[in-house]
Amino acid sequence: MRRTFVSLALCGALLSSSAAAQAAPEPPPSGRLFSYGSHERQNITVYGARSARRPALVILHGGSWARDTDWSGRARWFAARGFTVYDTDYRLTSDAAWPAQRDDVLAALRWVRRREGGERPFVLGSSAGGHLALQAGSYGAGRSRVRGVVALSPVASPYRAWADGGEAGASAERRALRRAAVRLAGCAPDLGGLRCWARWDDLAARTHASGADDASLFLVHSAGDYVPPAHSAELASAQRRAGLTRVTTRTVPGAAHGAPLLHSPGLAGAVLHWLGSQP
Repeated sequence: MRRTFVSLALCGALLSSSAAAQAAPEPPPSGRLFSYGSHERQNITVYGARSARRPALVILHGGSWARDTDWSGRARWFAARGFTVYDTDYRLTSDAAWPAQRDDVLAALRWVRRREGGERPFVLGSSAGGHLALQAGSYGAGRSRVRGVVALSPVASPYRAWADGGEAGASAERRALRRAAVRLAGCAPDLGGLRCWARWDDLAARTHASGADDASLFLVHSAGDYVPPAHSAELASAQRRAGLTRVTTRTVPGAAHGAPLLHSPGLAGAVLHWLGSQP
């Protein structure tokens, strides 16, 4: 049910990517498994001791909303830097239809806040997990539940992913993401009626942009990402129009997607700095 632990070499690779993290890490802490709901995927693995050094960090894995991906090594890396890390699973599209995935993330955040004495956590999401992190930070009054969102290759607009995957010459990754977006929505936008369109609209992070009521954002893509920077540029524009000033977007060289972006020179340190700078 839980993803297997990756080798400790990953921690060393992350260290070398940032001048802010040159010292050898503490021995990576073991994870402790908890449930926040009754479904087998509604669970959280906690790394690190509760500490006043840094706010809590909730991690949401990617996997096209359809499979687990392993974040245990990176969770340990952040825990070694003083965060209490909550590596969070959620129901997949094989388990339940949208908005069950968002509902699970919101339920997990309530569980984390109770454990943290009411303090709002940060949320870090990758790819499909980035989409869910953005939803957590903007759905309703997102800032009331989330201190800030770091999103790596976020699928901010599943509709854009659907459209990109249907273009002539689209890569295999974009075609697969198009199919995954349809599974998430439960209907294809070119075949569905008003109810289908309402679901696709709800899936888009920009739909919920409400400016100052939303969490601050740090959005990252690579130049050759199969989830292109346009996803985050569109969201950033919508949030700034709504009045959110705490929006940072970054495009790094190469074609990395999701978690491997943290290996980009300087990015791991930039993420740590941003997390430490938010009010």
